[in-house]
Amino acid sequence: MGCKISAIEYCFPETKVTNQDLKKEFPDYDFLNFEKKVGIYARYIVKNNETGFNLARAASLKLFERGVDKNQIDYILYCTQSPEYLLPTTACILQDELGLRKGIGALDFNLGCSGYTYGLSMGKALIESKQAKNVLLVTTETYSKFIHPGDRTNRSIFGDAATATLIVESEEDNIGNFVFGTDGSGYDKLIVKNGASKHKYDKNCLVKEYGTDNKYTDNHLYMNGPEVFNFTSSVIPNFTKEILAKNFIDKESISQFIFHQANAFMLNFMRKRLKITEEKFYINLKDGGNTVSNTIPIALKQYSQNINKSEDIILVGFGVGLSWSGGLIKISNAL
Repeated sequence: MGCKISAIEYCFPETKVTNQDLKKEFPDYDFLNFEKKVGIYARYIVKNNETGFNLARAASLKLFERGVDKNQIDYILYCTQSPEYLLPTTACILQDELGLRKGIGALDFNLGCSGYTYGLSMGKALIESKQAKNVLLVTTETYSKFIHPGDRTNRSIFGDAATATLIVESEEDNIGNFVFGTDGSGYDKLIVKNGASKHKYDKNCLVKEYGTDNKYTDNHLYMNGPEVFNFTSSVIPNFTKEILAKNFIDKESISQFIFHQANAFMLNFMRKRLKITEEKFYINLKDGGNTVSNTIPIALKQYSQNINKSEDIILVGFGVGLSWSGGLIKISNAL
């Protein structure tokens, strides 16, 4: 017995922010060049009274509307860095809101861009260890709530979204081996310093500047873009080769490589380093941007719509932490 991804659904907020919208606030910035280089044309952000939980609930309900029996769910894995509260666990709230039975497991895990691949690995482990037969993996992020209004770079890159993935027990094992990496020395390369246990939220926090047209405070998201790029470009190409080796498969046998959709420039840099053709390397950031832990399941859902045969796919997540993970999956139909 093994396990497989049975279905994926995703949800964007209603509010769409285009590059033309941002141009009104940052008139001196060349958004045409940004589109060409980074590949993002629009992103979606939640309203003030919306949270990641609202999106997660909506994405999960879309799964159930497809005929998935919610009474068969054995476990909720809830990946977010945008929880409802410091405590309790948001997964527990989702269990109640969705009307799932009480005899299930539910936990949150705090990971960003590598979160989906971590979640697939945990779902696989729960099923293979016979602790569950059907796992609901939810990812949800609302980074827009953490970004300073004057931070042109992060407002341009990040968008909000949620996804719901059903991982089920199956006769064939369509979720392969996963590999992981961690470098906590880079924890401050992507960080919101204030608001948790170490530093309280400071309403009088000093406004800082970095780069061009970028403002933030320690209450807001800070990203050291050059350092994140250096980490990604130096670690992820060789790491991808480790994933292939761990699964005893060669690069030529892979139908598609789906990496975390960080930005097109970074993705193409790694694609060229790995000598992968454009046809086998999925990039689609135009509508939605970088939605953190949601990018891989959204991309996988979109790519799967044109599948009519069995395909081997490599998934690779990387980012905040610093954290990275990836593995092999097999799909044979639209998710």
